[in-house]
Amino acid sequence: MSLAATLGRPSGPALVPVDIGHAVYAAVTDPATAFWGLVDKTRVNEALTGGPLFESYAKEYDRFARELRALRFELKPSGVYLNPTERCNLNCTYCYLPGEQRSGGSHMAPKTLVDSLAALHSYFRSVMGDTDRKPRAIFHGAEPLMNRDAVFAAIDAFADDFAFGVQTNGTLLDDAAIDFLTSRNVSIGLSLDGPVAGITDATRRTWGGKSVHDKVLRAMEKLRGYGSWSVITTCNTENLPYLTRMVELFHAAEVPTCMLNTVRCTLPGARGVKPADGDMAKAFFAALDRTHALYRETGRKLMVANFANILLAILAPTARRLMCDISPCGGGRAFFALAADGGLYPCSEFIGLPRFNGGKLLTDGVEAALKSAAFRPVIERDVDTFDPCGSCAIRHFCGSPCPAEAAEMNGGMDRIGAFCDFYKEQVNYALRLIADGKADDYLWDGWDDGTETVFKIVN
Repeated sequence: MSLAATLGRPSGPALVPVDIGHAVYAAVTDPATAFWGLVDKTRVNEALTGGPLFESYAKEYDRFARELRALRFELKPSGVYLNPTERCNLNCTYCYLPGEQRSGGSHMAPKTLVDSLAALHSYFRSVMGDTDRKPRAIFHGAEPLMNRDAVFAAIDAFADDFAFGVQTNGTLLDDAAIDFLTSRNVSIGLSLDGPVAGITDATRRTWGGKSVHDKVLRAMEKLRGYGSWSVITTCNTENLPYLTRMVELFHAAEVPTCMLNTVRCTLPGARGVKPADGDMAKAFFAALDRTHALYRETGRKLMVANFANILLAILAPTARRLMCDISPCGGGRAFFALAADGGLYPCSEFIGLPRFNGGKLLTDGVEAALKSAAFRPVIERDVDTFDPCGSCAIRHFCGSPCPAEAAEMNGGMDRIGAFCDFYKEQVNYALRLIADGKADDYLWDGWDDGTETVFKIVN
C-alpha cells in the first residue's frame, strides 16, 4: 500500500471530528476534500457514522474531490512577482533575501525590464486565453522603488496589459511617486511593524540604524482615501504584544486592508525573532477581536487579509485570494517570481536560494522553468503524502506553509512549516466565528458575489 493511501487519500467519504473549542458545536471534516460541517457536540457520532449530513455529503463526494484536485493541481499561472532590483535601503532582521544582495546587489536595466514584461505578456496570453482578466504583476522586494525610473517606465509601457501593484517599504514614496501610482490605479502595499517608532525600529531600520517609522506614517497619511492600498505587519517577538495597538492605528488611519503575517523563517535571521505558536495565536486573535469591536463601533471594516483567506479556504475554497495556505502553494502554479538578474523562481521567497532558479526568462522561457528540477519540488509538494500533515484534519485549510521555510528550517519539502500549531488554532477560531454567525464581519463586502452554494444542510 502506498504512503498516500495510508495517509491522506481514502477511496470514499470519511468524516473525522474536530474540537474547535466552541461551547455548543464541534466540526466534522473530510480532510481529503476539505468538506466540513458544524454539528451539535452531542450528535458528533451520528454525523460520523450516518445521518443526513453524512448521507448527503456522500452523494457529493466525487464532485468535491474533483474541485479540490483542480484547485491544487490544475491551475496555470496568472501572476508574477517582479524584482527589479536586488537592493534595499533597509536591513530588516527577518528578511528572506541575503544581506549581500540587499546591500550591494544590482538593478535590472530598464530595457531588460521592458523586454521581460513583453515576454511575460506573451506567456500569459498563451495560458489565460481570450479573457478580460489581466495578469497580475507585482513589483516586489528587495525595495522596487530603488529602481524607480525603470519601474515607472515599465508600468506606463504595459498599462493595458497587466494589473500592476507595488510592494514597498514606503520610505521612497514621495508626492511624485504617489501621484504616479495612484493616477494609474496601481495597488500599493506598505510595511509597518510597530505602533510607535521604538517597536518598528527593533526589526526594521536603515543600514545605518536610522528609524523609518515616521516616513511610513507620512506615506500612509498621503494614501488615506485611495481605494487600493494595504499595510503588512510582520509578526515577531518584538511586536507581538502590540498587535492590538497596530490594528487600532490602521483603523484610525483608514487603512482598507492589512496583513498580520507570521514571520517567514526561511533564513536564520528570521528564526531569531520567531514567536512561539501559542503566543502568536493569543496576540493574533486579540487583534482580530479588536478589529471586530472597531467595526461594530464605527461600521467600517479593517480587513485582515491573511485571516480572511483562511475563512475563504473554509467557506469557499476556490474563491480564496491568496495561495500560501494550500498545498501545493501558489509558487510555480498561480504565480512565479522574476529576479533582478532575469532568473525565474517559484516565488520571491526562494530568490535567496540558488538551487530554486529555474532558468532565465529571456533565454529559457517560463514553460521551461515550470518543468525544471528547480520548480518541481515546490509545484509537487503534497501534504497528503507526509506526516504529520497527511493525517491532519485541517490540512487543506492550512497547506503547511511555507515550502521555502519547510525546506530551509525543517529540512525538506516533506516537512511542516514554521507555525503548525498556530495554523490549527487559527482554523478553530475561524470555525467558531462561522458557528456564531460572525464570519461575514471579517470578510470583504460582497465576497460571495458570483459564488454558488453547492451543498447546504441544516439540522
